Amino acid sequence: MGESKERSHPQGFLPPHGGYENLLSFQKARIVYDATLLFCERFVDRRSRTHDQMVQAARSGKQNILEASQASGTSKETEIKLTNVARASLEELLEDYRDFIRSQGLTPWDKASREALFVRRLGAQPGVRYQAFRSYFETRPGPVVANILICLIHQTTYLLNRQLRTLERDFVMGGGLRERMTQARREARGGERSR
Repeated sequence: MGESKERSHPQGFLPPHGGYENLLSFQKARIVYDATLLFCERFVDRRSRTHDQMVQAARSGKQNILEASQASGTSKETEIKLTNVARASLEELLEDYRDFIRSQGLTPWDKASREALFVRRLGAQPGVRYQAFRSYFETRPGPVVANILICLIHQTTYLLNRQLRTLERDFVMGGGLRERMTQARREARGGERSR
């Protein structure tokens, strides 16, 4: 018998996926969710529909980023749709915080205000977690906490907008699962013919 050649297997067609905890958008959405739980506990009547809707919108923002990341291995379309659902849920929550501030006879902070700039700088620090904001969430009055959360939601949706642009570009350049499956099959057939 001649020398045995090792079979070359085509690279798998399922790309790496998951890893949502490394996404900045997920990290920020987790802060928003945790803070929304506390905000609703402190400032929104537990029996009101608003309480449940705000918690659900915050949860949807976080969970849909997670689910999109997990689905990315088999469906770019699902990844894009779920990332957009996360963004839409956070936009809904953003309006709830604006409503809360207006109901107090106040207006949200201007994005160039000293307070908003402070929150944005703190939120932009690498690896920032809930603990960086905890004392503010636990001790400041409702309108201040709502304004802080508005800033954090803006940061999160900015990241999600960038993520969606990247997903769109990657899909246009590399296609989806169907194209990768077809390519893997062609490579496997090409390997069979060359033996």
